[in-house]
Amino acid sequence: MVFIGILVGLIILVLLVVVHELGHAIVARRNGVVVEEFGIGFPPAAKKWRPKTSFLGKNVVFSLNWLPLGGFVKLKGEYDSAEGAGTYGGATFWVKTKILLAGVMMNWLTAALLFMILALVGMPKILPQQAVLPFDSRVERSALTVARVTPGSPAEKVGLQRGDEVRKIGDRSVTTPAELLAATKAQAGREVTIELVRSGQMFTKQVKLQTAEQAKNGGYLGVGPQQTETIHSTWSAPIAAVVTTGQLTYETVAGVGSILIKTINGTIGQLVGSPESRQAAKADLAAVGESVAGPVGILGVLFPSVLSSGLTQILLLAAIISLTLAVMNVLPIPALDGGRWFTMAGFKLFKKKLTKEREETIQGIGFLVLMALTVLVTWSDIAKVLRG
Repeated sequence: MVFIGILVGLIILVLLVVVHELGHAIVARRNGVVVEEFGIGFPPAAKKWRPKTSFLGKNVVFSLNWLPLGGFVKLKGEYDSAEGAGTYGGATFWVKTKILLAGVMMNWLTAALLFMILALVGMPKILPQQAVLPFDSRVERSALTVARVTPGSPAEKVGLQRGDEVRKIGDRSVTTPAELLAATKAQAGREVTIELVRSGQMFTKQVKLQTAEQAKNGGYLGVGPQQTETIHSTWSAPIAAVVTTGQLTYETVAGVGSILIKTINGTIGQLVGSPESRQAAKADLAAVGESVAGPVGILGVLFPSVLSSGLTQILLLAAIISLTLAVMNVLPIPALDGGRWFTMAGFKLFKKKLTKEREETIQGIGFLVLMALTVLVTWSDIAKVLRG
């Protein structure tokens, strides 16, 4: 199962990167820039062919390569300083902007398309205020179940187990996590009867809930509730998809910003400050490590874990990854699309010539930084896997 999950994840990642590169190639072709090669994977090449004509123009080389890590597009005169007809460098600033951002837009549109499919078959609710169109959409909720039992809690003492469905607390029916919290809070410190369903069989338990003071560590009952919500749409699926993609774009940008701030604060805090501030900085870096996943985490953990959950979860993960690729590539980081655009725009703004040597140096440094970060994230992923 793990191997199949890794294989499925690898195929999806390659497809998403190929879609990204296809955006660059199509927009370049439509704006008179010659596409010299379009590759799936990275060299060394396993196979190359040159059709007499294709949707990317004449004499374009298509290649399949041995390293299945994405794909690439090679344009004529890729450097900003290149000159001549059909070159990237010879295109206008606006055309270069369209070419650079086309990959970002393709990933964004791919995410929106996947969310539209999910809206039609049932989109899992992943945001507190996720778009629900009342005139068309309907929300289905799963049963309220126990996801986690706190050690030493009243729930553990009476034998509650993960997967138990909670029906009643005392005489109050509970169908949502909020209702469970309200019902246990209202009976804090008292002995109540809990109605449960386990493996299709209904039964009851007598349990004494914790007081408000005791509940500060683990809650009144001592369980982590779990409930999934699925949003179904019909004709409004495209609208729901676009709005959801917009909401997740905002959340992704905010999340990336938070990670960057914690990384900077954590790095600086480790070097200067009091022991207390250094401990806080260490906690920030640890939080970043837990929230970031690299290739090993995505392929070795995320995809295998969602494979058994069905096609819906696979599509959801693919949509989120596609959106993340769009957001990451628009950031002003050298070696990424956004970094190339900001470099080009900066030199143009200050009326400086962006020579091939300068561009290679800037992008090379950016690439080395990205590789260093990839190694660190990969090391963190491996540590997570080893921890189980």
